[in-house]
Amino acid sequence: MSPFVELSVMSKKSIHFNISERKILLRIFDVLSILLVLCFLENTFDFDYFKLNKANWESILVLILYISVFGTIFELYDLQKSSKIEKISVGIVFTASITVLFYLLTPFFTPVLPDNRLQIVYFYFAILIALFLWRLTYINFIVSPRFYKKVLVIGETSNIQTVVETFKDSDPNYKIVGFVNSEINTNEAIKFNAIKEYNPEQIHQVIYDENISEIVVASYSSDAINSQVYYALIKLLEEGFPIKEYTQVYEDMAQRIPIQYVGKDFYKYFPFSRSNHNKLYLFFHRLFDVFISIIGIVIGIPFLPVILLGNVFANRGPLFYSQDRIGKHGKVFKIIKYRTMIKNAEKSGAVWTKKGDVRITPFGKFLRHSRLDEIPQFINILKGEMSLIGPRPERPFFVKELSQVLPFYETRHIVKPGLTGWAQVKTRYGSSVDDSLRKLQYDLYYIKHRSFFLDVNILIKTLSTVIFFRGQ
Repeated sequence: MSPFVELSVMSKKSIHFNISERKILLRIFDVLSILLVLCFLENTFDFDYFKLNKANWESILVLILYISVFGTIFELYDLQKSSKIEKISVGIVFTASITVLFYLLTPFFTPVLPDNRLQIVYFYFAILIALFLWRLTYINFIVSPRFYKKVLVIGETSNIQTVVETFKDSDPNYKIVGFVNSEINTNEAIKFNAIKEYNPEQIHQVIYDENISEIVVASYSSDAINSQVYYALIKLLEEGFPIKEYTQVYEDMAQRIPIQYVGKDFYKYFPFSRSNHNKLYLFFHRLFDVFISIIGIVIGIPFLPVILLGNVFANRGPLFYSQDRIGKHGKVFKIIKYRTMIKNAEKSGAVWTKKGDVRITPFGKFLRHSRLDEIPQFINILKGEMSLIGPRPERPFFVKELSQVLPFYETRHIVKPGLTGWAQVKTRYGSSVDDSLRKLQYDLYYIKHRSFFLDVNILIKTLSTVIFFRGQ
């Protein structure tokens, strides 16, 4: 490689935004675009319902809060959905509509309703148009090839397809442009046509030619990396080029722990959250559990007549259903639910619940999709057997089975199981070992990063699950 190329590797940079940066960008410009359009409306037309001045700072903060909360609930900050206007349009309409509704229904914190009710219509369309204009701008400029984060992967050939698919699913702006086989014995070329394979001696040239922003090393063991690749990586590190380990990037992007790559060095990957032993956090967590459970039971009472009638005419059998589940530290407890399956659904033994399971009654499907079948579990939470947030409790039969094939599976039991959790809001219902692996990755991520803010995030996303009837 010529000295010119070597000197230019660091200077030829492309512009890109990381995941966290784009999420912050979306939130900030959602608010700024709305305030900008409302300011234009105020100064151009006879509109005085919402004024941008110091006297109305409380009203402005309330609007910002509503936009942030309802935007999260209606998935405006899901990067996969935000990259396509057809996927985000419904969320924009719902966010604008519910924000305006709540804004009007909280007059103690917001302006008094105007005499001219047409101003409310102006207010609503100003928010709606502002969101659509900004999101169209984001899709056409930020989510475009000029802002892609271009990556070169270095690792074993057996990993490459998993790496590419994981990054593609997690972030549409994260583009893998090439692969370098780091194995000491490289007898076979990579059999994967999605990306191009390069030789180790081409690493510097590829970085320059393709405007590579980052190198990701995806190797099970550092001992498997051949010396040529090893010294090329050291040279790049000395030049200040970003080099990251695959599990680190995977965890940041996918927000789950890639346990299949952790291996014997597991202690490096599991510095679990201090919140798991923080007495103040645990006290308020328990207090919140009790408070929400009481509210949940009270809210569930009005639904009881409908559930009773549905059970009598559609389910025809016992209203409640109890089942052994594994709780904290492996302790067995009885979970309580409204019955959603036919009687004696497992007379032949325990089996996975699958999508379209014929054992689920029509009324049971409604209960599951609406999450009404979970209401009795507030009793488990009050008894201290469960928490509002945590890994979903699994049955002893499946725990025994899964712990034999999935590493670290029983690590889920170091915290209380939950009514909802990170896995529940991020992936579908587990109906196989592969699904359980994916859920376990999310559960371990929650245990590792457990905090007040992650709990709030889960609660908000749970509302999205309920609203969009994604329960199974």
